[in-house]
Amino acid sequence: MKLEDYFEFLAPDDIRLKGTRVGIETILYDYIYHARTPEEIAQTYPTITLEQVYATILYYHHEKSKVSQYIADWLEWSHKMREEQRKNPPPGIKRLMDIKAAQKKQQTHESSIS
Repeated sequence: MKLEDYFEFLAPDDIRLKGTRVGIETILYDYIYHARTPEEIAQTYPTITLEQVYATILYYHHEKSKVSQYIADWLEWSHKMREEQRKNPPPGIKRLMDIKAAQKKQQTHESSIS
């Protein structure tokens, strides 16, 4: 079995573990940025095997510059999406934010009276 056989290359910015919906960025983010062991990662995601985790890490080390750019692009996209969501929250989140702001305003008002 070739290393690439562990993955589905859906698009240049979408590489997933074969037979799952888990992207390699999910595993590699835990591995690189959280220093989690392969065993910890495999236990966190029940749809993947320890073998798949090791294959992803090995792929990362074999294609370090390419995969590093893939992760950097994913992180940039993720930050943009979070900022977009912060600026334009969905209606349900907006309502919760408004309720929280009203409660805080009420608490401030009550504490200034006492």
